[in-house]
Amino acid sequence: MNLYQWLCVLGIPGMFVTMVAGLASIIRQMHVMKQAMKASLRDRLVQGYKSGIRQGWSDMEDRKNMENIYRQYHTLGGNGDMRDLRKTYRHLPMEAGGMPTEVWEDRC
Repeated sequence: MNLYQWLCVLGIPGMFVTMVAGLASIIRQMHVMKQAMKASLRDRLVQGYKSGIRQGWSDMEDRKNMENIYRQYHTLGGNGDMRDLRKTYRHLPMEAGGMPTEVWEDRC
């Protein structure tokens, strides 16, 4: 018996095929999860930006939160859909007693 026949008797080629198929399945699932996370972050960004724009102002805590969400969205491959909303949101005045908008823009 040659090496290949011994490997077949031991089931090695079948295990290899099963491992490759399992890995491909995991990669597909990770891609789906990434797309789902990106969609969820995008939804949260739209809600947060539009809420602040409707109010006509935002506070520092909201801005930090929205900026963090935007960075994660962008890291996941989010396209430029949020840029215009983000720009409008970042130019909103701060609530009474907050930091001037210009200082915020310099920090980000």
